Amino acid sequence: MATISFKPKQVTKRITSHLQERASDVVMNRFGLTPDGEKKTLEEIGKKYGITRERVRQVEESTLNLIKKSLAYKAEQAVFDELRQLIHSLGSIVAEHELLPHISKDKTTQNHIHFYLTLGDLFKKHREDEHFHARWSVDDVLAGKVHDALRKLYVTLSDEDLVPETEMIKKFFDQMKDVADQYQNAEIAKRWLSMSKTIKKNPLGEWGKASSPNIRTRGVKDYAYLVMRKHGSPMHFREVADSISKTFGKKTHYATCHNELIKDPRFVLVGRGMYALAEWGYTRGTAREVIRDILKKEGPLLKENVIEKVMKERYFKKNTILVNLVNPKYFKKNKNGLYSVA
Repeated sequence: MATISFKPKQVTKRITSHLQERASDVVMNRFGLTPDGEKKTLEEIGKKYGITRERVRQVEESTLNLIKKSLAYKAEQAVFDELRQLIHSLGSIVAEHELLPHISKDKTTQNHIHFYLTLGDLFKKHREDEHFHARWSVDDVLAGKVHDALRKLYVTLSDEDLVPETEMIKKFFDQMKDVADQYQNAEIAKRWLSMSKTIKKNPLGEWGKASSPNIRTRGVKDYAYLVMRKHGSPMHFREVADSISKTFGKKTHYATCHNELIKDPRFVLVGRGMYALAEWGYTRGTAREVIRDILKKEGPLLKENVIEKVMKERYFKKNTILVNLVNPKYFKKNKNGLYSVA
């Protein structure tokens, strides 16, 4: 947690003490510098004074300019320098939703800091857009590099990609050209990544496209995919449901889990209630269909080899495979004991 050496409410009191009552009231309410910490809209303030929203905006703008010209404001430059140094230490460009809570958990204190960032010429606000959250920077060149790197990084990702955090940080720095050593650390990289709206982290700490169901988890099937991927081998649907409840704190009924898995092409039923991920290469279909596909691909095989290869594809009982294999309607055995498709 960052600590600041100044007391925000006292600083605000000093730099606004020379203002006339209405001007002070407009700024205090617009920035939530009142005891309740509530920010008022232009409309709400306009109604109070019987003036238009545009007139309130003009009063706010002229009041901020008045503060910046005052001796009281000039006397508080150490406060603005301290904030500049703090932003610099956090990576020189930081998302507003990261910066304010880093300084203080108290909402009113955050409002005072936001007020100083708006006032100070040292700080540049980048408004929220389709790619990025609102953010503040103190270095234009570096801010440009970070924005470019985040855009390029997004382009390198496919919709299915799930990237471990350490690898994501490496991929990000691969896109950042000649960035100073002081910025090449994981904490700053994670802070920069959190500015992006298009790249996000899922509940297991893996990164990918924000639009991907692997990242934007919506319901049982997405949670099931993540727990099975982490598990790394086929799981019974009851085991999947229990794992979702334990990992994500989402109470999951067995029947619901079974129904979701059976409908989603990401999962393959590989045995009685056992599911695998399709991306692991498991084959859909009955035992007979799996045997047929293997023999078509591999050519004639001994009984033991057929069983071994089918077991790699599916969780069938050995007897189920044998019953299908010895059915002369579908499979034939030559004099060397090799089976092929009839």
